[in-house]
Amino acid sequence: MAVRTDKPKSTPLVEGKLSSECHLLDLPWEDVLVPHVLCHVPLRHIASLQRVSKQFQALIQVYLANCRSFDLSQIGACIPKEAFCTMLRDNKVLQNLSLQNCADWVTDNELLPVIGQNQHLLRVDMRGCVRLTRHSLVAVSLSCVQLQHLGLAHCEWVDSLSLRSLADHCGGLQSIDLTACRQLKDEAICYLARKCLRLRSLSVAVNANITDESVEEVAKHCRSLEQLDLTGCLRVRNQSIKTVAEYCPKLQSLKVNHCHNVTESTLDPLRKRNVVIDVEPPLQRALVLLQDVVGFAPFINLQI
Repeated sequence: MAVRTDKPKSTPLVEGKLSSECHLLDLPWEDVLVPHVLCHVPLRHIASLQRVSKQFQALIQVYLANCRSFDLSQIGACIPKEAFCTMLRDNKVLQNLSLQNCADWVTDNELLPVIGQNQHLLRVDMRGCVRLTRHSLVAVSLSCVQLQHLGLAHCEWVDSLSLRSLADHCGGLQSIDLTACRQLKDEAICYLARKCLRLRSLSVAVNANITDESVEEVAKHCRSLEQLDLTGCLRVRNQSIKTVAEYCPKLQSLKVNHCHNVTESTLDPLRKRNVVIDVEPPLQRALVLLQDVVGFAPFINLQI
């Protein structure tokens, strides 16, 4: 596609005076409009501008070929499949890709070409993309070796083999969300922990397969861990939380709601380190319950 990128010609004379008329598209595209104007326009407006004229469509395609972040949550309504493929067909410099608003329909057929030609991706969010398969995760691991952040929450197609491929090729991974990836068991999480030593944020929430073995392996190998989400991991017990407290001095946030085998005696030392924990201390919970009772029984004179 031939794209006009030259500087505008001199402003013509009109009755002996310089004409003040100047059109937006007369400005150099790649030197001015793309890096200094369109980069400040929300993606939903970028998508709309394509429909203004053929010139605008050509300009937007140049912009999309050079943009480094593509977050579909900014568009609003669900983007059509054809529009998604068209918008990213020429881009080879993406660093951030978020697939929200197309999670219901995006498949390997649409995603694999994008992943294959964007080897500089640092952040990929595939949360809730239920129609993808393990092939997409393997493609990410093979193509995007510099990957740092990955969202896979509620992607039940994630299995041990695809996670192993990720761990083998993306050792610089810093955060990964594996919430409700119920195929994964201790073996896969332990392998990930041994390979991805720079992990700072990990969620294995809503997975009854996860036990103390996984948590202890993460704690011992990922010493820079700052955020750990174990919500609903029913088999996690006090021992692994003690290991986390011992080996992870940078821990800032711990989620253990519905982990019924984790008690306050284990959580208290972490609270004293100002770690944010999503479960209130027993006394605080009792006070809240008592306040609720007072609220529902206004005629009972109780004082806390």
